[in-house]
Amino acid sequence: MSMEVENGVKHCGFEDEPETIAIMNAVKVLLQGLGEDINREGIKKTPLRVAKALREGTRGYGQTANEIIQSALFPEDGLHNGVGQAGGAGGIVIVRDIDFFSYCESCLLPFQVKCHVGYVPSGQRVVGLSKLSRAADVFAKRLQKPQRLADQICSALQHGIKPGGVAVVLHCLHTHFPSLESFFLDSKSPGWVKVQVQSGSGAFESQDADIWMEFFSLLKFRGTYPTKAGAPDSNAQHWCPSHFSSASKFSTKPEPLNLKMTTAVTSILRSLGEDPSRKELLGTPGHFVNWLMNFQNCNVEMKMDMNKLNGFANGRTHFDHNENSNLPEKQIQSEMNFLFWSQCEHHLLPFYGVVHIGFIRDDGLTPLEKSRLNSVIHFYGFKLQVQERMTRQIAETVSSLLGTDVIVVAEGSHTCMISRGIEKFGSTTATVAALGRFSSDAAARSMFLQSIPQTTIGEL
Repeated sequence: MSMEVENGVKHCGFEDEPETIAIMNAVKVLLQGLGEDINREGIKKTPLRVAKALREGTRGYGQTANEIIQSALFPEDGLHNGVGQAGGAGGIVIVRDIDFFSYCESCLLPFQVKCHVGYVPSGQRVVGLSKLSRAADVFAKRLQKPQRLADQICSALQHGIKPGGVAVVLHCLHTHFPSLESFFLDSKSPGWVKVQVQSGSGAFESQDADIWMEFFSLLKFRGTYPTKAGAPDSNAQHWCPSHFSSASKFSTKPEPLNLKMTTAVTSILRSLGEDPSRKELLGTPGHFVNWLMNFQNCNVEMKMDMNKLNGFANGRTHFDHNENSNLPEKQIQSEMNFLFWSQCEHHLLPFYGVVHIGFIRDDGLTPLEKSRLNSVIHFYGFKLQVQERMTRQIAETVSSLLGTDVIVVAEGSHTCMISRGIEKFGSTTATVAALGRFSSDAAARSMFLQSIPQTTIGEL
């Protein structure tokens, strides 16, 4: 029987394998490079969690797509030796909206993929439709970039099925590299870099072939509106933010990369079955370390602002609350949709979203600027965190600035949930911290919660 490792019992699986142990040791080096105590509660199991996530997320190196395809080829009497007469019912066979994730080879962060794949049957055989998705997932579970992923899926299906042609269209979304500049100067900075790629063989080999229009028409019929055939996304080649991220002007001069940390990432690549000397992977250790250091350097840069805020709070005059005062006399005020970025301390994967703050402001208390609230949110966001703790910390600090009656709601999208948890795109979390009268007055909480605007985190 398998039990959770947090309960003191090992999972059945590959925990004792040399590759897993090597990744765990490397993750410990990364945590120490961030200044973390690898024995603190919440962190001490992180090396195993990260090792499991990486090995599960790259299991495609040990799989063969051709075996999956060959196990599900079926004769179809109505399918003539010619092309496109699948039982007399038509030509193209399409499976749409296949959701999966892959790890970016440039920075080791997961990216989301929505895949549409189709083929033109020939040779008196068809393939089990579920195998199209399974074959695509084999290549997704490797370190990838979008165009190569599309090409590998297309090539495997062409050689395995031997159809009249194969078409693959991928919509990929990659997490942005956060910066303080993006938050303070652009409150609507998007959370994702988006790109569309496509690959075709046989009847689909030419991007100008008429059959591509049939393929895209069937996608539109489902409500998908991709870029038209023959117009590949110009960002596909260098789409990873690690290629074009720049230091924030709020940061001091970038420090040289930590050699122990980059060596640790190189060890991880090797343990996953990759060749760290492969051209596309040469910069990966440095990119991943730069990503991690965002959640130390930004935090260091903001300590001065937090000291100023603490001084500001100590200098404010707070009035005693009249617990018998009714709510209309103490109007609920709110500030909505503050962006936050953070890094899950359990899996070293990013999560981001929005924070909403409600408060009952005391009469005569000087209003607090939104930039100061921003500073509080980013101070607690830019570090290894869990969303529940972050929400509580923001609420406690804002309470010291605005008075005791504060409610904070954080809505987050977690990469770890998408890539290795429930594995369902669009799933989000919400956490609440209520202090003062918000903790005891259900009507006040309800009034604030109902005022929160509907947000689509993935589009922020």
